[in-house]
Amino acid sequence: MPISGKSMRWATVAASVLLTAGALPVVNAHLATAAHASGPGAVRTPARYLHQHLDWRSCASGALECAAMAVPRDWHHPEQGPSLTVEVSRHRATDTAGRHGVLMMAAGGPGASGLNRPVNLAHYAPGLAATYDIVSFDQRGVGSSTKVTCADQPTVDAYFSGDKRDRSAGALRGTFARARAFVRDCQRHANDLLPYITTEQAVHDMDLYRALLGARTISYYGPSYATVLGASYATAFPHRVARMVLDSNVDYTGTWQSFMEGQPSSFQRRFDKDFLPWLAKNDGVYHQGRTPAQAKASYERLRAGLHAHPLVLDGTTITPDQLDTLASSAIYQADPGFENLATALMALEHPDTASPAVKQTLAKAMAHPVDARFAADFFSVTCNDTPWNRSTAYWIAQSDRATRDHPLVGARVLAYSAVCAAWPRSTAPHLHVTGRDLPPILMLNSVHDPATYYEGALRDHRALPTSRLVTVVGGGDHGQFQNHNACVDHLVEGYLVNGTLPASDTTCAANPLPVPSGVTRG
Repeated sequence: MPISGKSMRWATVAASVLLTAGALPVVNAHLATAAHASGPGAVRTPARYLHQHLDWRSCASGALECAAMAVPRDWHHPEQGPSLTVEVSRHRATDTAGRHGVLMMAAGGPGASGLNRPVNLAHYAPGLAATYDIVSFDQRGVGSSTKVTCADQPTVDAYFSGDKRDRSAGALRGTFARARAFVRDCQRHANDLLPYITTEQAVHDMDLYRALLGARTISYYGPSYATVLGASYATAFPHRVARMVLDSNVDYTGTWQSFMEGQPSSFQRRFDKDFLPWLAKNDGVYHQGRTPAQAKASYERLRAGLHAHPLVLDGTTITPDQLDTLASSAIYQADPGFENLATALMALEHPDTASPAVKQTLAKAMAHPVDARFAADFFSVTCNDTPWNRSTAYWIAQSDRATRDHPLVGARVLAYSAVCAAWPRSTAPHLHVTGRDLPPILMLNSVHDPATYYEGALRDHRALPTSRLVTVVGGGDHGQFQNHNACVDHLVEGYLVNGTLPASDTTCAANPLPVPSGVTRG
């Protein structure tokens, strides 16, 4: 399952990653070369990359500066093959006299664009914007950088629609056949690029960016998939890390397969323990049932109805899988996700009485369950990074259990695992996270995070002996910083600016759940 929620009104904003750096006035080529010649991620950087000049220009949005950075296609054979482009951006510090260095952002997913994210962070945390040049980039394979291409949008829509709870032999054969066809599309459109769209290659792109910015060391803030990038960067270049914040942690102690096999349970927990009780409490507004069990039964009735008779809403045909995608995306953040999902359930249950504006917005949000561009990079990274079981029988049995025990996303996981089971065998190096030679690290996670589950964060915490864990209790939002939680924001900004860490593991209370419009809080 994608780790970042879809960026739409009915869902949540995808995650981002920050790098903070102490900067030098100019690039020191000898220093930058040394950074690429030691440690677990050792590679050699040819002079044509190391000595390039970033030609800053105004970005299309007008709010940032952008530049194109050339990187090797394969960092382990940098002289072979064409160069790739990584598009980078920056928002200059507003207090030049008090400037500390560089704060770098990138996107999660994997597969989301990070290029325009500095603007949002500058608005959210003006203290950081005053202190740092905030910079970002589109990861290789994404957006304005050299893109990886697989299937077209109608093909991806068809693959992620229908009803994956259908366990008939014909339905299962169809899922595996479409997965193999998707992989063939990837090979046909991007075969020469596919092996090099990995986390490990991206880590070396990040360190080249550090060198071109003239930074001796970096501090790092990374939520969601960016925790994988951060932990991998720290493993490859531990002496380049000054401070590190890892927010909503993927379990990077294992493989992508093991992590994604754990997601059905955490999505179901968030749905059952947080959303359904909230929905039942607000039955007077949404009319889905007065108890969590009744609200769940309403959802299942709606889903069964879509299985029997898919709904055509403003030109979009809506199937059970699209309903499950909508629900699982919306619960990433309670505000505004819970209200948006509840409103959507009412509209889907009674489309004849829903307003035209609601139907139009809902149809647009559900038209494309997964963006085709996102899917191309997501599968390239997750299928390449670590090994996958390639047995069809294994995945049928595994998805049978997940469908039975955790139906919200358990059945749809087969759509993801079937692609990686058919993916060309990868020879990509894997950086085993050790936590060796690192400074103190700040980690953040909520207890009911649906996408990056708390159990994985605890394993990460044990793997990083210098870490302090901030547990956000009483909730399950995905992404703790930049979520208007004053306790979390104070800890993160205090650490990034002043180096202040809690003396031991600590907790913050989750944000209160939203109160529906027109209802008095009390």
